[in-house]
Amino acid sequence: MAQYPEVTSGENVTRQVLADHAELMVVAFRFNARGAEGTPHSHPHVQSTYVQSGRFRFTIDGTTSEVGPGDSFVIPSGAIHGCVCLEAGTLIDTFTPRRDDFL
Repeated sequence: MAQYPEVTSGENVTRQVLADHAELMVVAFRFNARGAEGTPHSHPHVQSTYVQSGRFRFTIDGTTSEVGPGDSFVIPSGAIHGCVCLEAGTLIDTFTPRRDDFL
C-alpha cells in the first residue's frame, strides 16, 4: 500500500491521495479556514465528492448549493466547478479514471 504526502493545493487547502488505481483515485482535500477556495476548474474525470466535515458552497456549471457533513454528489466530466469553505472541514473526492496529475 503506497503512502502519499499531504501537499498544498491552495491557500489554507491541502490534498492527500488516499488510494489509487488506474481506474480510480480517492483524495482528501482539507480546508483549514473559512473562505479557503477550491478555484473553479474542470477536468475530464468524473468526480464524486463526500463531505466528511465542514460546510461548503459549491458551484457546478453555474448552479450553487450549500453542503455539509454527510452530503455527497457527482460532478460530471468537463463540468466547471469550485467551492468556498464556509466552515473548516474535509472533502473526500473520488475520481475515475485516476488523476495522474496528482501523483
